[in-house]
Amino acid sequence: MIQLVVSIVLYFVIFFGIAFILNMLLRKTWLMAILYPVVVIMIVDDMSTLEYFRNPGQAFTEAFSKLMAINSIDIIILLAGFVGAIVSGIVIKMLRKSGYQMF
Repeated sequence: MIQLVVSIVLYFVIFFGIAFILNMLLRKTWLMAILYPVVVIMIVDDMSTLEYFRNPGQAFTEAFSKLMAINSIDIIILLAGFVGAIVSGIVIKMLRKSGYQMF
């Protein structure tokens, strides 16, 4: 149970931080929220990213089957990362509205 709480907080903070930095540097508020499904697939699958270009049919089929096979605890942890990316976009929008100009 402690590992679940730590994992949820860790994923939230990591993806909040990554999304916040990307938002500041690229000035694209929702970029990380849009790219998050790609990151989840890279976390869940056990194959090289080059496999998606070498053998796309089999790679996408295998990735989809592994994505459907994850359990509810993993889904909760991954959703915490997505929430972190969304909250980062909200925070960046609020800061920009308040007059802060990041880079």
